[in-house]
Amino acid sequence: MSRSPHPPTREGLPSEERDIHWMRHALSLAAQGEASDEVPVGCVIVNEGEVIGEGWNRPISSVDPTAHAEIVALRDAARRLGNYRLTGATLYVTLEPCLMCTGAMLHARIGRLVYGAADVKRGAVHSAGQALSTPGINHRIEVTAGVLDADCAHSLRAFFRARRG
Repeated sequence: MSRSPHPPTREGLPSEERDIHWMRHALSLAAQGEASDEVPVGCVIVNEGEVIGEGWNRPISSVDPTAHAEIVALRDAARRLGNYRLTGATLYVTLEPCLMCTGAMLHARIGRLVYGAADVKRGAVHSAGQALSTPGINHRIEVTAGVLDADCAHSLRAFFRARRG
């Protein structure tokens, strides 16, 4: 294994390797959603190297239009911590978040967002909108886009291809 030119983080891994590790975890959560016939999007929230929340899409099974992977994970993290403020946490999700989810991340004070595949139709970070850079919001979230984007996009394409055919 070649050495990364980047220094290790507090969790012992260079930041790119850490992002890949957690995005793989989010992909495994997406697979759980797919097994339940939900759109395969997974999300994990990490703080200081520890999982504090996780989830996958559940709007169909929970009969809840707000049960996106990010919302499920944010609710899980808030319950575990006993606080809706998740200041400093990093949210990893396999698909670029929508407007609802970006709003929830702002209210939760997420410190960093890492996403895989872009969502050209509903993505509210870079693609269809730029909600996190809206003038007047009083919190900024650092964003890293495209981590394992090919794997994340493939999971979604395969799911929809199977549903159509």
